[in-house]
Amino acid sequence: MRDCAVPCALLCLLPLVLPYPLIKGRHNDTGTNLHSAPDPAYSLPGTADRCSDEGFGAITLDDKGVMHYFRGDSAWMGFQGPTQQLSETFPGMTGPVDAAFRNHNENRTLEHQRTYLFKGSLVWSYFEGQLVMGYPRLISQEFPGVPDNLDAAVECHQGECRTDSILFFKGGHVYIYSAQEAPPIKQRQWAALGNCTAAVRWLGRYYCFKGINFTRFDPVSGQVLSPRPLDTRDYFVRCPGRGHGHAARQNATLMSIKDRCSNRSFEAFSSDDKSWTYAYRGGWFFRLDTSKDGWHAWPLSHTWKNLHGTVDAVFNHENRMYFIQGSQVIVYISDQIYIPVLGYPKPIQEEWEVSGVTAVDAAFTCPHSSHLYLLRGDKLILVDLNTRKRSGEDRTIIHADVDSAMCNTHGLYLFHGQSFYHYKNVEELLSSKEAPGPGNIASYFLDC
Repeated sequence: MRDCAVPCALLCLLPLVLPYPLIKGRHNDTGTNLHSAPDPAYSLPGTADRCSDEGFGAITLDDKGVMHYFRGDSAWMGFQGPTQQLSETFPGMTGPVDAAFRNHNENRTLEHQRTYLFKGSLVWSYFEGQLVMGYPRLISQEFPGVPDNLDAAVECHQGECRTDSILFFKGGHVYIYSAQEAPPIKQRQWAALGNCTAAVRWLGRYYCFKGINFTRFDPVSGQVLSPRPLDTRDYFVRCPGRGHGHAARQNATLMSIKDRCSNRSFEAFSSDDKSWTYAYRGGWFFRLDTSKDGWHAWPLSHTWKNLHGTVDAVFNHENRMYFIQGSQVIVYISDQIYIPVLGYPKPIQEEWEVSGVTAVDAAFTCPHSSHLYLLRGDKLILVDLNTRKRSGEDRTIIHADVDSAMCNTHGLYLFHGQSFYHYKNVEELLSSKEAPGPGNIASYFLDC
């Protein structure tokens, strides 16, 4: 083991307290980042070394969710891919790459999920590994107002930025480009962040690279969110003798919780009006709708401040996220980040007038509805969230024991053990005399 610049015990705790990615090459990897035996392919004779002190000139995900790293005429795919010639991965392109990003703009289908590479005054566009017809083009043509010879670029999704945007970095200035606004370009100077030599978005987090080191930042204000810069070789790429997470490998229970394909049951699932979906297990969660960015388990406190331990139920209503733990309800306001609401936790019976209900097996709301459904055994309890009171008589359902429930635009799902049961809506559940055929949670929801 290498000598640690910080105490090794502290280094091993980093995945639990710092929001940094554990990236793997394939989009359905578990996300574990355990650096055991040296990787013989990391630096073949006569090829560039991905683990050198130089860092990378550009970094981006592609439309398949695979991370790409660029330096000179070399490129690396994924967490531990070997050195490749840039032109092997992106036909017609030669290095060095100044900047790169994967576009996200569902309102402009011809650009959505394309990968853009920048060099000098030109931009190349790729989709499914092929150069799009008509490229390369002038940057000034494709992105009016954006300068040539960029330093870095990264896409910013609507909800994380005001609109789907691209942040371009050059010489200490940031150019925020949005085709949905007039004028489409705004210029900023984020002194605290400074200039980035590469930038990337991963799982809703934004990272600025300066040589071999990186920091996390807010894409709206430019605020630096990292306590200190960290080394790319410990988090983003596999390098002999480097990395973190060794302690977690020796904890079989934790590894089973963090392995989405371990077939351990989940305590809760949730989906909101924006179709952001989550699965919760053992104090950790998976974000299901970002699977193209890779699979990774995060501790609850990573996204919801001061939230720890297992949850019994989670649901969303009017820009608020509700967590039920035992007899208590905890609420967060959903904005660009989740903000805890003052005065919580509160007992279930104080939050809603549901006498006799001190714990639940599951809870769910359906999109754009003010009806909250609480599940306790085979009883379905309806609460009107506008009045915060019980509504009507409790109903009996054919499922006597569920771990969780979730309702989204695709219907209603009840979860038990390794299986789920799908209904078109609540009415179909209430009228059913027998359960539909079960589906497998791991394969259907988690791409196992």
